[in-house]
Amino acid sequence: MKFILGKKLPMTQLWDNDRVLAVTPVLAGPCTVTQVKTKALDKYSALQLSFGVRKEKNIKKPQLGHFKKAGVAPMHVREFRTENDADAKIGNQIDVSTFAVGDIVSVTGTSKGRGFQGVVKRHGFQGGRKSHGNKDQLRMPGSVGPKGPAHIFKGMRMGGRMGNERVTIQNLSIVAIDVEKNILYIKGAVPGANDGLLLIKGEGELMFRTAPVAAEEPKVEEPKVEEEASVEAVAAEAPAAAEVPVEEVKTEETTTETAPVNETKEEAPAA
Repeated sequence: MKFILGKKLPMTQLWDNDRVLAVTPVLAGPCTVTQVKTKALDKYSALQLSFGVRKEKNIKKPQLGHFKKAGVAPMHVREFRTENDADAKIGNQIDVSTFAVGDIVSVTGTSKGRGFQGVVKRHGFQGGRKSHGNKDQLRMPGSVGPKGPAHIFKGMRMGGRMGNERVTIQNLSIVAIDVEKNILYIKGAVPGANDGLLLIKGEGELMFRTAPVAAEEPKVEEPKVEEEASVEAVAAEAPAAAEVPVEEVKTEETTTETAPVNETKEEAPAA
């Protein structure tokens, strides 16, 4: 048995020669194997698949440690039973290439919630007569049982909450496969709203592929040695520049001699 997880996309149509087909595209995979359960350890055989991406801060620490073994932080995790122990390893991936055009599959999803509905919409009751004298009884459920037991039998079809249930549709065929975009085109309608989670199962051999390893970017080492050498060279050149002899310029001092001044003393007149 082969299986995969996917997300429902809006319905569209494809041409098959001269006829048009209503199809539902499903974004399926790639799904990563996060746990392999065996009969020896877990008493049954199953594969745990993950789908989507979620921020690590929104995942609880025990689950985050469990997912780190496969190197993922998924949005959805589901388990699929297998007849025998699967020859798979943690980290292997499943994509749309495991399916082929013409495969018959069953699709499981959660139906749209309709809220509280009456018997006409919920169970398809015909309703009351529309003739004269039948006031306010057109969509009534009618009698719910005889007077004798004096209680309502379990399973009586009445009004109540409708939808939001797990629904499986079988015998749907795959019309086309887009391997590059990971899309399966399934003929007809599938349960659930757009962007809802779908579980797709079919008969056949399940194929695995190893997860692509991200190439590490080469680390560019900064030229620290050259910088240090240049700093040392500048430091070595600095004292050399300080030792450059400076020519002393001697300025001849010019002295100016002044001629002696004849001092004349006036003699006082004799008395």
